[in-house]
Amino acid sequence: MGITTSHTPKNVVSFVLALQLVFLLMGSSSAQLSTSFYSKTCPKLLPIVRSGVQSAIAKETRMGASLLRLHFHDCFVNGCDGSILLDDTATFRGEQTAPPNNRSVRGFDVIKAIKSSVEKACPSVVSCADILTLTARDSVNILGGPTWEVKLGRRDSKTASFSAASSGVIPPPSSTLANLINRFSAKGLSTKDMVVLSGAHTIGLARCTSFKNRIYNESNIDASFAKLRQRSCPRSGGDDNLAPLDVATPKLFDNYYYKNLVNQKGLLHSDQVLHNGGSTDSLVEQYSKNDKIFDADFVTAMIKMGDIQPLTGSQGEIRKVCSKPN
Repeated sequence: MGITTSHTPKNVVSFVLALQLVFLLMGSSSAQLSTSFYSKTCPKLLPIVRSGVQSAIAKETRMGASLLRLHFHDCFVNGCDGSILLDDTATFRGEQTAPPNNRSVRGFDVIKAIKSSVEKACPSVVSCADILTLTARDSVNILGGPTWEVKLGRRDSKTASFSAASSGVIPPPSSTLANLINRFSAKGLSTKDMVVLSGAHTIGLARCTSFKNRIYNESNIDASFAKLRQRSCPRSGGDDNLAPLDVATPKLFDNYYYKNLVNQKGLLHSDQVLHNGGSTDSLVEQYSKNDKIFDADFVTAMIKMGDIQPLTGSQGEIRKVCSKPN
C-alpha cells in the first residue's frame, strides 16, 4: 500500500513507514520456516532424530511425553528458541529451575545425544530448537499418534529467562478454564488449539503434588477414580509419586484423554475444567467420539505452536551443544 506525501508531514510518513516495516518483520519469521530447510545441508537429519527418539522411548515409554512437554514449555517462554535447554551456570539462571519446570521437565540427555549424532553428520547446521520440535512430532507418532511435516529453520537463543518462565505464561495444573484460554490466547493460540493441545495428556505421568488437591477436595471427580489415585497419593507426603494422566491407555497417543474427561476422570484440575459445564464441553465431547478429528486438529495446533516467535535468519545462533551458548 503506497503513501501519498504531498500534504503529509515528513515525520508522519516516517512513522507510518516504520510501522509497516514492523508488521512486515513480525510476519516474516515463521514464513522463513520450511519443511525442506535442511534437505541439502543435512539430508540425514530426520532419520537421525527419529532413531534417537525411538531408542529413548524403547528404554522408557514416558520419555515420549517428556519430549513433547519440553517442546511446549520451550515455545511458551519467548518462543520456540531452545532456551529451555540452557543449563544454569554460576553467573546465569535460566528456565529449568523456574516453578513450572523445576524437578518436572526432563529429556535433556535425549536431546543431547540426538544433537551429538546430528553434529557428526552435519556440524553447526541444525539448531537445538529444531531438534526439539522434531522430537515432539516423532514422540507423538511413535506412541501411536499422527505424523506431520515439521517446518524447520529456527535458530537457538543465546540466553534464557528465569523470570519469563516464572511469570505464569505456562499454565499451572490448578488453572481455571479462563486462565487456560487467556494463556494460550496470549501466544496466538485459540481456545480450540488449547483444548486439542491439552490432549497431549493422553500420554505421560504427573506427580502427586500436582493432583493431590483434586483427588481429595473436588466434587467433579469419579469416586472410584479418586480412590484409585489416593492409594499412591496420600494426603500427607508422597508428593513425587507418579500417576498416569490417562487412566485408560497411558502409553498410547489416542483420544481416551477426552473420554476420561467426559467420565470425570481427568487427573489434573486443569484437565477436568475442559469438561465441567463450560464453553469447551462440546469440543471435548467431539474429540472423545472421533479420534480422526482429534488427530487432524492436533496436527494443525502443533504446527501453529511451532510458529511461536522463532528466531530465523541472522538471529540467535546454531548451538554446538544444546545446554550452553557457543
